[in-house]
Amino acid sequence: MGAEKTNAAAYHTSKGEFSDVSDHDGESIQGPPQHTLQRKLKNRHIAMISIGGVIGTGLFVGTANSLRNGGPVGLLLGYTVMGSIVYCVMVTLGEMVAFLPIAGGHIKLAERFVDPAFSFAMGWNYWYNWTIVSPAEISAAALLINYWNQTINNSVWVVMCLAVVLTINMLGAGAYGEAEFIFASIKVLTITGLIILGIIIDLGGGPDHDRIGFRYWKNPGPFAQYNGISGNTGRFLGWWAVMSQAAFSFIGTEIVAIAAGEAKNPRRTLPKAIRRVYIRILLFYIGGTVVIGLLVPSNNPSLELNSGAAQSPFVIAIETAGIKSLPSIINACLLTSAWSASSSDLYTASRAIYGLAASGNAPRFFLRTTRNGLPYVAVIFCAAFSLLAFMAVSQGAGKVFDWFSNMTSVAGLMTWFGISVTYIRFYKGMQVQGIDRKTLPYYTNLQPYAAWYGAISTITICIFSGWSVFLKGNWDTATFVTSYILLVTWPIMYVGARFYYGAKPVAAEDMDFKSDLAEIEADTYDEPIPKNRMEAFWQWLV
Repeated sequence: MGAEKTNAAAYHTSKGEFSDVSDHDGESIQGPPQHTLQRKLKNRHIAMISIGGVIGTGLFVGTANSLRNGGPVGLLLGYTVMGSIVYCVMVTLGEMVAFLPIAGGHIKLAERFVDPAFSFAMGWNYWYNWTIVSPAEISAAALLINYWNQTINNSVWVVMCLAVVLTINMLGAGAYGEAEFIFASIKVLTITGLIILGIIIDLGGGPDHDRIGFRYWKNPGPFAQYNGISGNTGRFLGWWAVMSQAAFSFIGTEIVAIAAGEAKNPRRTLPKAIRRVYIRILLFYIGGTVVIGLLVPSNNPSLELNSGAAQSPFVIAIETAGIKSLPSIINACLLTSAWSASSSDLYTASRAIYGLAASGNAPRFFLRTTRNGLPYVAVIFCAAFSLLAFMAVSQGAGKVFDWFSNMTSVAGLMTWFGISVTYIRFYKGMQVQGIDRKTLPYYTNLQPYAAWYGAISTITICIFSGWSVFLKGNWDTATFVTSYILLVTWPIMYVGARFYYGAKPVAAEDMDFKSDLAEIEADTYDEPIPKNRMEAFWQWLV
């Protein structure tokens, strides 16, 4: 390459003056008169949002379908493969967003390092993703409440959930951060407790003293025969059926990128959050699926989400073990999880459309904020789409959850594909402009292979996400549309935006690695030295 390596922190001095930052690119250093987003999310908020913020109904409820389709080993393998993809996407995203923690996150980064058209397609896909996943979580909340009462109309529960979610988001980023800290803490304690309890039950520590061991791995078996198809083909298809649902469970891991524009001391907090992603993947998702596969047989009728008696696999296991009262307590915890995830969905959707407006890809009125930095127009607009959850009233909460989770899985996978492509260009730009990646706030030696793995695997899963409808006698128009609509609209949006903007992809030598760095560095400070062991532990934890 022949270019001398440059320290990223000193990059602006070697390349020239900083370019001006638009009024809506992030927090203004001029103060409240600009009325932009403000950095109100503390270290502990970012830590809990990254660890447990979007652990929701995908893990607690959606795993029911996955266990039924794939069997215990199919479930575990599906989540393991998806976990490896998520980890690669997160270290890919982490390197970019720790260096440039700006409002709009990866949507704005795509504009800088790929082209405006790619940012347009990626941004609207991301907004669609989070706008659709919110009613999915709300319909799942109705499904959980049905455990106690199936006589009251689901519309009551939908209204109740919407009120909680909208109230939290209208109070601003600080209130959202506090609510998520509490909700995420409950979720982390719940899933940790469930895993420990599951191990105890499996070893015969329940009231019935039934030592289950690996019984259900033998009968009905480690893999389910998908749709009655025998042999290795049926087992492979069962495992592949887990992949899309597993994607739904992991969707939202990248939320720290959107929160970056409102995070305090982002250069310190974001790398720490990214480094702990593996804890969430290994402990919560892999650990949770192992326990579910041990405790619940894949042919249990309550795993069918379209049935009136649908339940979380965790609740099924506890009920089967004969532990009274605890199922209701666990179900209540899972309900707060659904509220929390839906609140995160609305937060992310509103910030996504704010980022689109900041890039000129959405109407400018979405940039309107209160003096406290709340993008109220964006929040109210996105909340309106949560009314889609009322579909659960007429079609059944389980069926609607399936539809929305299909749509969200593909949208989320396309987002990860976009993040991976953006990083591949980011990596090339760093090479061409001679910037030493080792001087970045966060970097990994896995690159660029991790980004390529993320890009190829996500688009492959998207292409085959709706394969089940092509099986003989299995055609379902709703499933086909929800699985493939984005594979059609994404390229249409991209090509249309290319014609509209008339812009070519950004050349590696022209990529902008300097705008916003002055403001970001001004917001960076060293953490206070802990005075005792308790403070040291807390600082390590968050």
